[in-house]
Amino acid sequence: MQKLNDMLCVVTGGARGIGKAVCKAFLAEGARVVLTDIDEEAGRTAASELGCTWHRLDVASEAEWEALAEAFPAIDVLVNNAGITGFEDSPVAHDPEHASLAEWHKVHAVNTDGCFLGCRYALRAMKTQASSGGTGSIINMSSRSGLVGIPGAAAYAASKAAMRNHTKSVALYAAQQGWQIRCNSIHPAAILTPIWEPMLGDGPDREARMAALVADTPLKRFGTVEEVAALCVFLASADSAYMTGSELTLDGGLLAGSAASPGS
Repeated sequence: MQKLNDMLCVVTGGARGIGKAVCKAFLAEGARVVLTDIDEEAGRTAASELGCTWHRLDVASEAEWEALAEAFPAIDVLVNNAGITGFEDSPVAHDPEHASLAEWHKVHAVNTDGCFLGCRYALRAMKTQASSGGTGSIINMSSRSGLVGIPGAAAYAASKAAMRNHTKSVALYAAQQGWQIRCNSIHPAAILTPIWEPMLGDGPDREARMAALVADTPLKRFGTVEEVAALCVFLASADSAYMTGSELTLDGGLLAGSAASPGS
């Protein structure tokens, strides 16, 4: 039997990268998927390609979350995947000394506020089913950057740390209410998505560039979007029914410590 058979799953930022891979994996497990994104053209194209439902969603907009709630008042799974680094438009300063308040707010509006609004929507959309014996799973896509400091991406790191902590608050709140609604966070490190392409290029030195970017990773490679999606399937399914408020790292061993042997 498919692990997500007939479950209604909403994925934010589903037009590309990790979000699109999650939609594809959920569909393969029998789910009914609602792919959402702020990019209407890319979102519609991805939904058509995968064979799932499309719905526009700017995760920083409370009004658009309310519109989603009207369209889908009851769901089984929400993946809060949409997020930005702050470097999408231009390489502006994001260190603690030079980052502007406007850039700080821009990143937090999507990553932190988007997570808050998504969790609030999910709790309301899941609790009716939970009270009648159903279950719900909220999956927040944080980052390795939410567990360690990133001097050159202070806003991004802080926003992902906020997602990590809010995950635990949501998990405890749902448990206090007696709902079988779980909330967990995933913390990927270097996952090979289109965001890396400008740094990798398509020249003869692409492989060398890739190796250099993961040189500090014990497993010496990028992670794949399919590996992140597989973890989402686990958290969405009954296989993780006793897991809530947890954080799962997917980082090739980066946070395990040094892989080097002690010197003499």
